[in-house]
Amino acid sequence: MSVIVTDTGFAPDDWTGGFAAQDAATPDTALDLPSDTPEAALDASVMAAPMIRIAFPSAADGRGFTLARLLRLRGYTGRLRAQGHVIADQYAMARRSGFDEVEIDDVLAARQPEDQWLFRANWQEHNYQARLRG
Repeated sequence: MSVIVTDTGFAPDDWTGGFAAQDAATPDTALDLPSDTPEAALDASVMAAPMIRIAFPSAADGRGFTLARLLRLRGYTGRLRAQGHVIADQYAMARRSGFDEVEIDDVLAARQPEDQWLFRANWQEHNYQARLRG
C-alpha cells in the first residue's frame, strides 16, 4: 500500500488510471520514469501524459528533482509525483522542484509520521534563501 503526501498531509492514492513505462503509455495512464531518464527522452509523448511518477531509488539520489524541474521548465502542467525513497526532510525540495505530491510506502509513513511532513508543508516561505534575505 502507498501513502500520498501533499501540503495537507497524508491521503490515499486517488489515481485510478494505472501506470506504464514510457514505451507502453496510453493517454489514460500515468507515466513511470526512472531517475536516470536522460533529458533527451523528455519528448512530446512525455509532455502529454496526464501524470508522471518519477522514481527515487534512494534518498541520496537527487536526479528526480532535476527531472521534475526540467519538466516544469518545458511547460509540463500535469500531475507530477515523486515515488519511493523521499524523506520528510526532502519534501520542501520536492515541492520547489515541481512535484505536486510524494508517494511513500506504509513503512516510511510509520517511521516519519504525518506531522513531520506537515512541518515542511509551508515550503514556499521556509527555505534557506528566504532566511538569508532576512
